[in-house]
Amino acid sequence: MPTKYRQKILDGCDGQLVITVDRDKCLLLYPLAEWERIEESLVRLSSFDKRLRKLQRLLIGHATEVEMDANGRLLVPAPLRGFASMEKHIVLIGQGKKFELWDEETWNQQRDMWLDEEEEDDGEMPDELKSFSL
Repeated sequence: MPTKYRQKILDGCDGQLVITVDRDKCLLLYPLAEWERIEESLVRLSSFDKRLRKLQRLLIGHATEVEMDANGRLLVPAPLRGFASMEKHIVLIGQGKKFELWDEETWNQQRDMWLDEEEEDDGEMPDELKSFSL
């Protein structure tokens, strides 16, 4: 974990984090309290909808608690590393209340693909972004 995030993670969740899978073949890393809110919302979803059940199985079923050590390191369990095809080099991407962990090569390919898609986009912006400004 980069130094600039360590103290905030220690203060916010005492170094307790949860890692789970994402459909984009990366891993999601949440502070424990944030994960507990998400898990509670997921559990409340209807189990009669196949799509919702699949999402529950993926996210909750793979959720694994991990602890950041004194040097800011996390031990990512082998099954999760395998899911995300993580080899030696990984990329940590901040996403607000969570992080994404990517195999570096996969991240670079995915990022480039997303950037290429933006250039090919028909210019139609989703309503949610029409009033957004950077």
